[in-house]
Amino acid sequence: MQENSLSGRFGWYGIAIFTAIMVAFFTMEAALAHGVADDDKQFLVGAAGANIPAFLYLGAKHMVTGYDHLLFIAGVIFFLYRFHDIAVFVSLFSLGHSITLIVGVLSGVGIDARIVDAIIGLSVIWKAFDNLSGFQTVFGVRPNLKLTVFGFGLFHGLGLAAKLQDLELSKDGLFTNLLSFNVGVELGQILALAIILVFMNAARLSQRFVQNATAINFMIMAAGFVLVFYQLTLLALGME
Repeated sequence: MQENSLSGRFGWYGIAIFTAIMVAFFTMEAALAHGVADDDKQFLVGAAGANIPAFLYLGAKHMVTGYDHLLFIAGVIFFLYRFHDIAVFVSLFSLGHSITLIVGVLSGVGIDARIVDAIIGLSVIWKAFDNLSGFQTVFGVRPNLKLTVFGFGLFHGLGLAAKLQDLELSKDGLFTNLLSFNVGVELGQILALAIILVFMNAARLSQRFVQNATAINFMIMAAGFVLVFYQLTLLALGME
């Protein structure tokens, strides 16, 4: 009876988490994928010279509040049980994210953030679909997980780089600040990952984990479709 109660509560936890994500998506400007809050924009535009502590904080804040990142990472580690496997996949994602974040800002190459954010939404859909064994069922093959996680990591970093490019950051201390920001992103990711793992490990105690996992991955996929639809709508209407 206690086990059934736990599994039932976990099912409701999943629904509650998904609902909270959707509420944040539609009501909080700061919750937009790779968005930068107004007060942070003002600081970034006015910042000159190396400011390591502030950029560490902003990087960590970006990851902890970046629900598109968190949805993707949660999908990646959903069925990973060994610490080594988790470390490998999260490191591949971090490497891809770091490369395009730094190179994208320093190169100054113009990128439409709405298109990149739509691709990030697709990454969420892809991983949830993969967790549901969709590729094996529909196509009879499973993509290379390490390659795709690294590839989507590149797009996640590119999305933030596109936002930062629009702010015209000062060149004075830019490289140091970008490195600090990136380190902050990784620290935020470690914190977020630790919290996700606590819930994941608790969920795995339930005998109904597989059934609940199916429902939650469908909800993660639905959130990805919302992200894609939103960004493509902005693009079609010419809105920022």
